[in-house]
Amino acid sequence: MTTFEFAILIAIGSLVAGLLGALTGLGGGVVIVPLLTLAFGVDIRYAIGASLVSVIATSSGAAAAYLKEGYSNMRVGMFLEVATTIGAVTGAYLAVSTPTKAIAIIFGVVLLYSAYSANKPQKDLLSDDPPDRWATLLKLDGTYPTARGERSYHVRHVPAGFGLMYLAGVLSGLLGIGSGAVKVLAMDQAMRIPFKVSTTTSNFMIGVTAAASAGIYLHRGYIDPGIAMPVMLGVLAGALIGARILPGAKVRTLRLVFSIVIAALAVEMIFKGVKGTF
Repeated sequence: MTTFEFAILIAIGSLVAGLLGALTGLGGGVVIVPLLTLAFGVDIRYAIGASLVSVIATSSGAAAAYLKEGYSNMRVGMFLEVATTIGAVTGAYLAVSTPTKAIAIIFGVVLLYSAYSANKPQKDLLSDDPPDRWATLLKLDGTYPTARGERSYHVRHVPAGFGLMYLAGVLSGLLGIGSGAVKVLAMDQAMRIPFKVSTTTSNFMIGVTAAASAGIYLHRGYIDPGIAMPVMLGVLAGALIGARILPGAKVRTLRLVFSIVIAALAVEMIFKGVKGTF
């Protein structure tokens, strides 16, 4: 197989990953790393480096659109990015010294959670509790558009959300994913931010988080342009296609298929990690 043919196959696989990620809201990173390591035999650290580059590209494109539509909460995103960026740098440094088989096992566990998260019922968890002291101090409360006009919401449990964001950052730096599932969990379940605001703000944040750890991977020589470029182009194209077909797609069916594929990849990653064949 020539280098050109190898790059084309990676780009096609990455396009499918970006498409699935866009349709399920989990991003393509959870597919890219197992795709590169299991299907193409790429070293897991180089696969993580390429995945981080693709996360930066796809996040940058989608974040601008969501911000223009009025969904993303910039104050929440920038505040929580402090925790995720520190976590991402921590995870990137850990990845350098962590055995590849351990990374594979951890990644498999995260994939299993992502498979579960893809089919978890999505709903807004709004409450009539008094405003959170930290949210009021930092002016994190906001509004988002609905069919009936602007709707206001209050941010809750800010310290708990900040701690979970650090964990999300560590996973991002260690595994090369946007860790969007953990970010959405923190904002939607812990901080009681409406789901649409949580997902769009998370999309804005994952690019910043990935950029923080990508610099360390680049410095260590784990970002190969020959792998990262077709991955980035493929995921970006897949994400754009997914955004166009999402309104008319049967998302429930897509999420089920995605979960089955991700769960199968998770079992394979954990199995190979336990055997030490990475």
